[in-house]
Amino acid sequence: MAREKPAVTPGSGPAAGEAGETDLISLEATAQRISEMLSAIGAIGADPAGGVSRLAYTEPERDAHRLAATWLTELGLRVREDPAGNTIADDPTGDDTTARIVLGSHLDSVPRGGNFDGVAGVVAAVEVVRGFQARGWRLSHPLRVVCLAGEEGARFGEPCIGSKAIAGLLPASALNELTDEHGVTLGQAMRNVGLDPAHLSEARWSSRDAAAFLELHVEQARILEDEGVPLGLVDAIAGSARMLLTVKGRADHSGGALMRDRGDALAAAAEIVLTVESAGRESANHGLRATVGRMAVEPNSLTTIPGLVRLAIDVRDVDTERLRAVATSLINAAGEICDRRGVVLDARVIADTSPAILPTWVRQVATDTCREMGLEYRVVTSGAGRDAQVMNHLAPAGLVLVPSRRGLSHVPDEWTSSVDIARGVSLMVEWVARLDQRMAQWEHVGG
Repeated sequence: MAREKPAVTPGSGPAAGEAGETDLISLEATAQRISEMLSAIGAIGADPAGGVSRLAYTEPERDAHRLAATWLTELGLRVREDPAGNTIADDPTGDDTTARIVLGSHLDSVPRGGNFDGVAGVVAAVEVVRGFQARGWRLSHPLRVVCLAGEEGARFGEPCIGSKAIAGLLPASALNELTDEHGVTLGQAMRNVGLDPAHLSEARWSSRDAAAFLELHVEQARILEDEGVPLGLVDAIAGSARMLLTVKGRADHSGGALMRDRGDALAAAAEIVLTVESAGRESANHGLRATVGRMAVEPNSLTTIPGLVRLAIDVRDVDTERLRAVATSLINAAGEICDRRGVVLDARVIADTSPAILPTWVRQVATDTCREMGLEYRVVTSGAGRDAQVMNHLAPAGLVLVPSRRGLSHVPDEWTSSVDIARGVSLMVEWVARLDQRMAQWEHVGG
């Protein structure tokens, strides 16, 4: 059967997949460069307690963006920073009036997180650009790399801040409404690192800016590793509902106050935590994840009954209706617990991101490419949120996952093989070329 040729300028280089004996050498060289880039970024925000801490809109996150910008500039791309803090790099050989194929991921982390979440996708995008340049291929839809800001919701609760600004999904009100645990607003945090949130609306792209968005990410689960499969092609990405609950009780002496007279905020919060866990374990909610990941207790003294507790709940699911229904039921259940215990509950939703079903045709191009390249793959669903689910509002998005060792993520022990990332890069080079050809054909027929 004849191979489908990628979209290359006639005479500009060999067709995709014709590297032959150089494939192994190229894979090893790519893996070596990936390892070096990962190490360089990993040194930024290295936490003395372990892992990395590059929270959204802090100097370590900005330093990581500056380093990535240096790499992209060295490849000859035009690099700029938008008002939301995204780093955008364009192939200067392309026509600025033509929608681009966009590659990218994020560079921020959770506190004491790993150095592969997001970063793997950024260095992969750099290597895809290098791969096209080495082959001399020209695309009908020129490449754009975007290093996205604030994907983790660890600081402000709201995930994917940079990509939501690009997609027009971040309202200006979020600048003052979103705050971190120290009371710093999103807008102030942006100003603290030299950004101008007054121009946030200028970060928005039009539908003419992007023809497609592709992201490589570490899996953050164990399916690929357990099954020995190197690549996961994502069909759907879970959405999330995040809530901040404040339980107000009555602080009192731990020895003087009788058990019957107490307004123990922590005891009520503990019951809420177990209720959240139970919701995630319900057989009817198979696939849903429910977590209490943060709790602050006041006055946090051994001999004082806690008078106030703040806890953050994160519910995730690919089923939109079930996601919202469970989130609502948890708030109602927390209210009943607090009423029964004689304490007061204040609950508010701090983030609500819908699930995404990624376009089948984009994934089909990837599966066809894997088969022709002899790459083993598996179709998977992403339980973790991604920038791709937000960018999918703007342009057709595709997401490829590479294995995570023991499925660990958001911890210092997070690790993915550079060879596995390099294998993902090999797929992405071919994937981009074929998507470019497919879209160019459609545009020719339609135009």
